[in-house]
Amino acid sequence: MIFSALSQSSRYAALHPLFQCAFDYIRDTDLFALAPGRYHIVGDDLIAIIEQVPAKTKEMAKLEAHRRYIDIQLVLEGDETMGWKPLADCLNPVSGHSAEKDIRFFRDAPASWVSVPPDHFCIFFPEDAHAPLVGSRQIRKVIFKVAVSPSML
Repeated sequence: MIFSALSQSSRYAALHPLFQCAFDYIRDTDLFALAPGRYHIVGDDLIAIIEQVPAKTKEMAKLEAHRRYIDIQLVLEGDETMGWKPLADCLNPVSGHSAEKDIRFFRDAPASWVSVPPDHFCIFFPEDAHAPLVGSRQIRKVIFKVAVSPSML
């Protein structure tokens, strides 16, 4: 997991061939003008999901993990807290992995919580279980789904 300010995003662009494209999209797009929904930037290899939803309590949040996608979760408005735990330490799955939705949920409690203010982001790799959308009010964010193995390469 990586937690950083958007102003430091250039440090992480080289970690994956599509990270720079995601950070360019953030820079070049009025994310507040986009309606909630899915936006395909590079086919199914890089997708932006705009969410504007009420926050959850820590008790309501479930850890989730993905196999095919890395998440870059950027908070746009509201203060979000995200839970984290190494996937290898998650021992209480809710169900099996859904290949269709690329997600698996866990009953485990996060090992730590990170407060993520606007203009900050977390990057969650497949080995990172995470519990997003914890807070006390409405949260607006963009989640980039970055294919672990892009088809374009």
